[in-house]
Amino acid sequence: MKFPLRRMSFACLIGLAATASPVLAQTVGDDGSVPNTGLNLPSTLSTFGKVEPTLRKATAIINGEIITGTDVDQRLALIVLANGGKVAPDELDRLRVQVLRNLIDETLQIQEAKANKIEISADELDQSFARVATQNLKRPVDAAAAYLREKGSSEASIKRQIHGEIAWSRLLRRKVEPSISVSEAEVNQVIARLSAAKGTAEFNVREIYLSSTPENSAEILANAKRIIEQIRQGGSFAAYARQFSEASTASVGGDLGWVKAAQLPDTLAQAVQEIAVGQIAGPIAVAGGFSILYLTDKRQVLVADPRDAVLALRQMSISFPATASDADAQAKATEFGKAAQIMGGCGKVDEVAGKFGAEVVDNDQVKVRDLPGALQQMLLNLQVGQATPPFGSKAEGVRVLVLCGRDEPASAGDPSFDQIMAKMEEEKVSKRAQRYLRDLRRDAVIDYR
Repeated sequence: MKFPLRRMSFACLIGLAATASPVLAQTVGDDGSVPNTGLNLPSTLSTFGKVEPTLRKATAIINGEIITGTDVDQRLALIVLANGGKVAPDELDRLRVQVLRNLIDETLQIQEAKANKIEISADELDQSFARVATQNLKRPVDAAAAYLREKGSSEASIKRQIHGEIAWSRLLRRKVEPSISVSEAEVNQVIARLSAAKGTAEFNVREIYLSSTPENSAEILANAKRIIEQIRQGGSFAAYARQFSEASTASVGGDLGWVKAAQLPDTLAQAVQEIAVGQIAGPIAVAGGFSILYLTDKRQVLVADPRDAVLALRQMSISFPATASDADAQAKATEFGKAAQIMGGCGKVDEVAGKFGAEVVDNDQVKVRDLPGALQQMLLNLQVGQATPPFGSKAEGVRVLVLCGRDEPASAGDPSFDQIMAKMEEEKVSKRAQRYLRDLRRDAVIDYR
């Protein structure tokens, strides 16, 4: 079973502090880059005051444990790093307040785990940080620590975050999981609904959930609107979900996986059906707060997705000298495209390429969904032996893709009984964990400085 790991501010950290959760591949990553297919395709409220680095001033004391202004600043630096350093000054003020809230929750989680005799060894934290350094920061441990200091953060800040994640996960495993049960009848009801829904739309959704009360509803709504604005200006939805979302999916960037509209609350179901892939919906009022949705993909329930077909492609590409005029480039590209359309299949690629001085690249393991969106539909409509129209630019060169083979996707299988049961157990653990943390907040003695 997977457990609801709490919010993580550093986008690169996820999956390394504890057991990694599988995340579905997307056509375009959070940074907007096009996946590498081997075809060389072209890219188309400040509450703390000024804190001196050498002064460790208490910002909050939680059950006797101090959170300093330096702790807040170093964790905030991780958020800035996760967003490519592009965070507006007024947004930094709001993020600083949220970071303090997160550090308070993290402290309560570590304290509760320790009270239940759950200890995380220094060796385990060192090993987890080493994985972050090598797999995500792409640096040796010492170099990663220096890099973090350069960016205003520290190795200790990440280790503390890792400590909180692992401790909370193990605490839930010990105290929450044993009391969670899902009956066979509940699972069978879900299976029946899935079968009845075969062929209907299914959505791959990310969510940011912000809890609210009647007293702070207006404040939380305004906060949600600011988050949406930051994401629309280029911020990573996944990074904001890790930092702000209060759902168990926060630790995987808010990824809900594939869901049907009927599985969502009515307001969310309506919203997800009204937006297109790549769009955001919200803030949406739901029970206990507000949700922000991001639609990453869409398909039909239990029906094979044609975008999972594996293609064998040959790419021909021509380039132009810097001195070539636009008219000359256009003429050559047009002639190149006409030759590709009438060449009669992949067997003639080398011959045509030779006439135009084109470079040929082969790849016989390209998934349709891994290609840019415009090319996906173009290739789905081609028959074997046909070529795409030329695409590209004078500066980057013009390319043609020739379809040499297609392995159709296997029929989508029903999720297993065990998979459905595990998902339902995870949802129940998530709800119980939220109540657990609310109780810890209620009983804590917190002194703000």
